Amino acid sequence: MKLQNPFRTGLIGTLGVLLALAIGASVLQLATILTYVLAAVFLALGLDPLVSQLERLRLPRWLAMLIAVIVVLGVVVAIAFLVVPVIVNQVGSLVKGIAQFASQYRGWNDFVKQVQDAVGPSIDVQGLINQGVKYLQSNAGPITGGVLSVGVGLLGGLGGAVIVIILTLYFTASMHAFKGALYRLVPMSRRARFAAIAEQIFQSVGRYVIGQVGLALINGVLSFIFLTVIGAQLPAVFAFIAFLGSLIPLVGTVSAAVLIVLGQVVLVLSTGDSMWPSSGLPVWLWVAIYYVAYMQVEAYILSPNIMNRAVKVPGVIVVIAALVGGTLLGVLGALIAIPVAAAVLLIIDQVIVPRQAEA
Repeated sequence: MKLQNPFRTGLIGTLGVLLALAIGASVLQLATILTYVLAAVFLALGLDPLVSQLERLRLPRWLAMLIAVIVVLGVVVAIAFLVVPVIVNQVGSLVKGIAQFASQYRGWNDFVKQVQDAVGPSIDVQGLINQGVKYLQSNAGPITGGVLSVGVGLLGGLGGAVIVIILTLYFTASMHAFKGALYRLVPMSRRARFAAIAEQIFQSVGRYVIGQVGLALINGVLSFIFLTVIGAQLPAVFAFIAFLGSLIPLVGTVSAAVLIVLGQVVLVLSTGDSMWPSSGLPVWLWVAIYYVAYMQVEAYILSPNIMNRAVKVPGVIVVIAALVGGTLLGVLGALIAIPVAAAVLLIIDQVIVPRQAEA
């Protein structure tokens, strides 16, 4: 018995370690699917307040969900029909402008000579070009593989978007059944309290999704109006970038603003400078000034008034949660980090603190 017990203990421990490793490997392999499911649940909770509001008008659940889905899909289709053709047209104009810019030069040597004259003798333009060509020739294989990987990633992203949309519709339709199944896992003596806290968390997540989309729409619409008024190039394209960037909390608006300003600078360099008629400043500088001002308005006026009604989380917790979520799950983690932090604070406030007070 003394020889068997250590062997049995070691065998059980080894099997436990192997089982833990197998579970971890399975979770890693299913990480993409789990991300799709988590994103779909997140979006479904965002649609649920709209469905619940329609249910308060004495509409049946299926009809309320149908109306909500039709409204959302109608908005998406309208954006596709309104924005995509404009984006395609403006990208075509950009390509034409670049081609016209390139046709002004009689040859490559003439172009290199003009660039060399512009930068001065301190920089050897031809030497830099030769080094770049040499690098491309020596790394043609990895670069080609990287381009193919990007293409495959884009196709996978489109397929993932379709999967998320389908799962979102399913979760929205079965939200009541999903909540009921979750509540039944809790003992009857604690079920009512658990359900009350869970409903507050679900409502908080839904309001957060609606608030974040609202902020993104405000940024996109105002960006399109401002870029059109000052005569900036590709206003629809850059307004769409502003909309997508604002969906990401904290860093999204700043990142989109930097991309838009850099894009305007590149357009000025490639297709010629443009000035706002009422001033002598270049358009890209007006764009930079606008986004600096807009980010102040969003940070101190729009975001507090919109988001504080959705989730009441201190600013320092918002920053820490977004950083942790972005590190662990990327963009999706940054999106869900704030409502998760709100849920944790709610649990602490309504469960842990009262329990400590009773002790």
